[in-house]
Amino acid sequence: MLDKSKKSGELRQENVSAEEIARFDALAESWWDPEGKYKTALAFNAARTGYILHQLARCHGRNPEDKDCLRGLSLLDVGCGGGLISEALAAKGARVTGIDASATSIEVARRHAAQSGLDIDYRHCLTTDLLKQDWRFDVVINAEVVEHVPDQASLISQCASLLKPDGTLVLATLNRTLLSWFIAILGAEYVMRYLPVGTHDWKMFVKPSEMAQWLAPMAFELVSETGMKLNPLTGKWRLSHSLAVNYIQVYRRKFVS
Repeated sequence: MLDKSKKSGELRQENVSAEEIARFDALAESWWDPEGKYKTALAFNAARTGYILHQLARCHGRNPEDKDCLRGLSLLDVGCGGGLISEALAAKGARVTGIDASATSIEVARRHAAQSGLDIDYRHCLTTDLLKQDWRFDVVINAEVVEHVPDQASLISQCASLLKPDGTLVLATLNRTLLSWFIAILGAEYVMRYLPVGTHDWKMFVKPSEMAQWLAPMAFELVSETGMKLNPLTGKWRLSHSLAVNYIQVYRRKFVS
């Protein structure tokens, strides 16, 4: 078993940015406040988990309208933070493991899951730790994480390697476009203050074509994708055909029918 008591600095510095961990340590306690300064992030999470839930149910032959449509599926939430995605999918019956390089985020996630009455296995560890123990999952989700790590291709490869042969890989991040700099950095951080200044580095944003390129050697193919768009007047997020800013992709191996 992995040691749940380790602190952030005790993780081997393997594809981890200490500066990014410290940044998310500072944010962890605020993520779940529906009236707090990050309520826009909560609204964003509600929109993306709705899409993810529907796609997972479809990929695994379930009815997304069933209240326990993910029951029996093992799911890994990589970079789970305070547990926003983990809780939403655990509530639908999935057996969720959430991992994060931030010990503070993991403790916040554990406390909130207990308050919500959800049994989620949160661990302060990295994908490499799970690979060494031969863990495999029906679903692996990497959402808004890859833009914060030094070796992005390696992280995506590790996430793919943690899947069972018929598993589903969900990737969500920000596209590296002029529009994403204008909206996600200038607008969201400097003007609207939806996130602290410095949360994102535009150079670390990932193009959808780069994701596909990293996964191609492992025989993965794209089965679904969507963009995300914010209405600044209502504060509501919706799905969009445009992948120019936030986007979500769903991949499966080519030999899976």
